[in-house]
Amino acid sequence: MKTNRFWIEIVALGTVSACALALVIACVGAAGVAIAGRPQSSPAQSNQAQSTQPASLVATEPSSPRSRSYEGMVTCSRCGAKHSPDFGRTAVDCSITCVRGGATFALVDGDKIYMLDGAPDRLKKVAGQRARIVGVVRGNRIKVSSVAVAS
Repeated sequence: MKTNRFWIEIVALGTVSACALALVIACVGAAGVAIAGRPQSSPAQSNQAQSTQPASLVATEPSSPRSRSYEGMVTCSRCGAKHSPDFGRTAVDCSITCVRGGATFALVDGDKIYMLDGAPDRLKKVAGQRARIVGVVRGNRIKVSSVAVAS
């Protein structure tokens, strides 16, 4: 009977240790997210940083204080800037086919690729073309508020 209790104590100790470690990791992760979400620069520094950004990233037609205008090629998240010529399809056809197959619309702006959320009907009309997208960016995603063909 004593040996059975020994194994139960080992399992219980391991379980408690694992739970405690998970709690510590969760707290450290939450603290890291809270620190990363805090702005690091003053508004004056932010304005200086905006003036050095490329022209395609500077806000031109903001519909809200955080909206910006982005210009680039509207494509799909699967192919990006390089559509396969093996299929004999245009960039428009390839983008729409990939989106129907589960990919999302994307905006290729130089070396950056932004995933586009919202306005799928308007994005279909400019798929495979250069477009001006106005929206709010979070990470590598843009919440689309307006779409127009780039001039």
